[in-house]
Amino acid sequence: MRKKELATLVIERLKNEYPKTHCTLDYDDAWKLLVSVRLAAQCTDARVNEVVPFLFARYPSIEALAEAPVEDIEKIVHPCGLGKSKARDISACMKRLRDDFDCKVPRNFDALLSLPGVGRKSANLIMGDVFGEPAIVTDTHCIRLCNRIGLVDDTKEPKKVEMALWKIIPPEESNDFCHRMVDHGRAVCTARTKPNCEFCCLFDICKKRI
Repeated sequence: MRKKELATLVIERLKNEYPKTHCTLDYDDAWKLLVSVRLAAQCTDARVNEVVPFLFARYPSIEALAEAPVEDIEKIVHPCGLGKSKARDISACMKRLRDDFDCKVPRNFDALLSLPGVGRKSANLIMGDVFGEPAIVTDTHCIRLCNRIGLVDDTKEPKKVEMALWKIIPPEESNDFCHRMVDHGRAVCTARTKPNCEFCCLFDICKKRI
């Protein structure tokens, strides 16, 4: 079976399994999602969702967060881990949005990549979830499952996985496909325990590269 054919089957089955998929980071504004996705590095979305209400209550706008002392940001986001570097990136990112983008998150992939602390994964998440553009977010779940299923061949580098998926995933399916990979990676095809292959909707088409 060719990878494009396999991808079509995977998309349809995951749609049936997880019909209502979405980003599990809570946000009501694009800049807040930028902050949350930076905090989510090596941290669970659930923990980030617990922490950011305190940050946004104290600093409720891009301007306020841009002017906040980095040390204050670090104290609040410390439970998410890597507090010093994350606080530094968040502060620098908000300053760039204030000074160069009129306090608006740019609707341009390259412009997003120019922001401090924003990589391809974060930029794709913003493009897909905020602006409704085709986007492939290669987080750890997506990379792990794509290798196990056989959608990519022993490719762990996020950008290489992303580029490979663009060739086989229809653009209109890309954003929800990645969210469903996260859903499936958390519920069935887990990382830290033995995958629950007997309950997997992809059992008969998966390459099972575990």
